[in-house]
Amino acid sequence: MDYTTVGNYGAEDAMLAIIGIFYIVFMIIVLVASIISIIGMWKMFTKAKEEGWKAIIPVYNLYTLCKIIGISPWWLLIVFGSALLGIIPFVGYIVEMAALIYFGILLSVSTANSFGKDIGYAVGIYFLAPVFYCILGFGKAEYIGPKPMKDIIFNNAQ
Repeated sequence: MDYTTVGNYGAEDAMLAIIGIFYIVFMIIVLVASIISIIGMWKMFTKAKEEGWKAIIPVYNLYTLCKIIGISPWWLLIVFGSALLGIIPFVGYIVEMAALIYFGILLSVSTANSFGKDIGYAVGIYFLAPVFYCILGFGKAEYIGPKPMKDIIFNNAQ
């Protein structure tokens, strides 16, 4: 008896089907998270007197968020440029990850500060941005102006 087949299909086909199902589920989760993030950013932007449609455009939404919270938009170039360093084994990856993590922290803390929230919200924004964007956008939080975190590169803290 052959135990490597499942029905008329081989074990490889069954494994590919399982991987395909996981991929589809993952893509649905990413799509839902993206939609929730756009909705939350839209409301945040309107609270900050920016047009909400700017939340829909992928890189432009980060540029707009940087402008709203007072951090240098040059960070976008640094982060996307650091991705090019990924071709350098090990060192490039470390530099890329460091830039991404620092930018994420800078963005999260500055967003929380700009909406009058504390470090707990910044941690929430860092790990669950779509949910906390909605909380800031639909909640009672008021935009109080750009309040950036002290930036070690551009040193633009207010």
